[in-house]
Amino acid sequence: MPPNPQFSYYLYNLNTPISQENTAWRQPLPLSRHLCGENADNSISQGDYFLATRHFLETNDFETVSIALGQCLNKRVTPADITDMRVCLAKHGEFYHPARVEVAAGAQSASFVLNVAVSGAGLRTIQEEYRSLKFLNDEFAHSFIPRVYHCGEFETTWRQKLGLFLGDWLEGYHEFHLCADSSGSAVHVRLWDGQARRSVLSTAQQTEIYRQAARIMAYYYNVETFEQIFAWHHAAGDFIARVEEDAVDLKLIAVRRYAPLLKKQNNLEAGGADVEMMLQTLLLFFLNLSIRMRLDRLDGVGDIVWADPFAVSATVEGFFEGLALKPSIPSLPDAIDRCFAYFLSVSSQEDLGDLCRAVADTFDRRAPETVIVRQNLEAHITSLTRSIQQYLQPS
Repeated sequence: MPPNPQFSYYLYNLNTPISQENTAWRQPLPLSRHLCGENADNSISQGDYFLATRHFLETNDFETVSIALGQCLNKRVTPADITDMRVCLAKHGEFYHPARVEVAAGAQSASFVLNVAVSGAGLRTIQEEYRSLKFLNDEFAHSFIPRVYHCGEFETTWRQKLGLFLGDWLEGYHEFHLCADSSGSAVHVRLWDGQARRSVLSTAQQTEIYRQAARIMAYYYNVETFEQIFAWHHAAGDFIARVEEDAVDLKLIAVRRYAPLLKKQNNLEAGGADVEMMLQTLLLFFLNLSIRMRLDRLDGVGDIVWADPFAVSATVEGFFEGLALKPSIPSLPDAIDRCFAYFLSVSSQEDLGDLCRAVADTFDRRAPETVIVRQNLEAHITSLTRSIQQYLQPS
């Protein structure tokens, strides 16, 4: 019997169903999370969006969806087993308009994210991001990113192209962003844990978020080839967190590019980087990460803001944890984390400061975060060198 699941569509939550009979079906799809002011040139309607998701999910007679559901349920699922699909447009971002797709096979179900690219930035990114996520899941033993299953395209009746890919929906995980306190004089991490709720995290929980984010970035950095994940940003919601009392778990949901930090050098092409070059490049990656880890937008959409100094010590600790998870490299005399600890121990504070300033000089001068980085750089260098000393020589 051919598959014939029942489709239903929703806007932002399951209390707001939408169909072709609703006027909202014909309204333009908002092009950002601001939800207004950017739709003048958009001829893609919300109905086009849902039709694209259905077309994608029906690919190969639901074969892709049945395989994904089977992996989540740890059992064999055929396309004919699928009974229902609920597609809920979740939010609007700079790159994608993700939908939560709940797929049911009788009494059992699982949820997936279907990322939909509409903007030029999203369409330029989506295929490479799909390949990067798939590569990292295949190549690395530990996983801090969602599995992905399929990538494709859809063309509207107005000949506008949409890009889509299907991945795991991470249940219970939410965006987080820096927010101002009631006096406006300090910033704190706030978890976006529901439509109306925004929970301010404790200092311990905030510290854990930065520690785990640094661990993830360090783990996926390739010490031998210099490949790294970029361009990530807290403001884009690239990291998401699940917070249950004192327990915090972080995932990275965006890998827009995975490419070398430096261009290929002759010694790389001849057989690999030497030890000093590997450690020096790892140091540059670490210093760059320490700066970028402190950047966000106020409430995710406002002005660029700078995290408090506790984020620095958390970044240092998490970075070494990520290195410790990595397999050994034959050309290094010891484990990666211990080699890097020694390399830092023989680096002077003056050298670290000069390298931090050199890293900051590589930031795009037109980018709004560059001004904030320059305003806070010297204080950051002080916090960073102090945190390194405390990590290497604990009291």
